[in-house]
Amino acid sequence: MKKLVRKGKVKEVFQISPTEMEFHFSDNVSVFDKIVPGEIPGKGETLCKTSAYWFERAEELGVNTHFIEISEKDKMKVKRVDVTEDDDEIDKDTRGYRIPLEFVTRYHVEDSLYERLEKGEVDHRELGFDEKPDHGDRLPEPRFEITTKLEEDKRSIGEEEALSISGLTEDEFYRLKEIVFEIDDMIRENAEGNDLIFVEGSKEFAMDEERELMVIDTFGTADEDLFWDAEAYEEGRTVQNNKEFIRQYYRDLGYYEKLIEARKEGKKEPPIPSLPEEMIKKASNTYVDMMARLTDGNYGDRI
Repeated sequence: MKKLVRKGKVKEVFQISPTEMEFHFSDNVSVFDKIVPGEIPGKGETLCKTSAYWFERAEELGVNTHFIEISEKDKMKVKRVDVTEDDDEIDKDTRGYRIPLEFVTRYHVEDSLYERLEKGEVDHRELGFDEKPDHGDRLPEPRFEITTKLEEDKRSIGEEEALSISGLTEDEFYRLKEIVFEIDDMIRENAEGNDLIFVEGSKEFAMDEERELMVIDTFGTADEDLFWDAEAYEEGRTVQNNKEFIRQYYRDLGYYEKLIEARKEGKKEPPIPSLPEEMIKKASNTYVDMMARLTDGNYGDRI
């Protein structure tokens, strides 16, 4: 019998056996930590199939993953791992557990990194620039960031703290880092062949029952990672092929400003309005198009 383990904004996780879980990808879309009323037709299916495609490609590289199979068009079976909120329960002998870290790789000066530069939270010299870069500039060297998943809000941490809370040895950590960039190279190759620029990606890992590194959760989709349109970039524009236009709709509507004001003042947050029908159609078409482009044409005719 299925048992609901976690319910996120756009994905539910069920335990279906002692060794297997099942991801249910919904048609919900979330912006500003709010679930938009209504559904985006086909969205869950595109995320499920895009994720499955990348897991299969990663395994072709010799990378261990938790993926088992697509069980329905918007559901996938994966290997079960323990999720602990206490790093004291993890050491260098622990097996079958989620590593409580998220790994982000950045290749361009995208929105969030540019914002940190503007605020002085990041110095352009630590990114490898002699002068302050413009939004969209390619980083001289990829930026590898680590955040902890043991706290309610994501917090950036260094390698020393990452090792102390993850149960990883130094060798395991460096192998994990190698895997991240191996997968990124694969994603970039597909993206460039389909008129996209791979801007940033995020990944999560676990240790399996043999204490081998294993890529888990999802990656390489229009929700998890960031891609820009290559043609627009050549023209000097950064156009995101994801739900950014939905965020912009709520900014233009004035909703985002009201939401941030309420959060700052500790007031009740205003309910997020529904999307108009034309925006729902645009969102659905965007997710279907991105699935086809990211998977190099695979699955593109299966929605």
